[in-house]
Amino acid sequence: MSVAENIEEKLRAALNISDMELIDESQKHAGHAGARPGGESHFRLMVVSPDFTGKNRVARQREIYRILKDEMAGPIHALSLDIRSPEEV
Repeated sequence: MSVAENIEEKLRAALNISDMELIDESQKHAGHAGARPGGESHFRLMVVSPDFTGKNRVARQREIYRILKDEMAGPIHALSLDIRSPEEV
């Protein structure tokens, strides 16, 4: 399973997601620190979930990082987040 597939699977299992987009931006970071030769090290993630209603930005980010803790300790070097509740879309 690819890193991207693993990220999506874990997030969908842990959150009630109404919209999600995960973009591998690793090619933009080739040659930089943390860039892996095969890519899948730098991602941009957009998630919309009612689970984020009433939570501030930091609480939302902590939830994503908790779900992806193994990936953040390993293959993911950078993760850009856009996390919203349905009311904010």
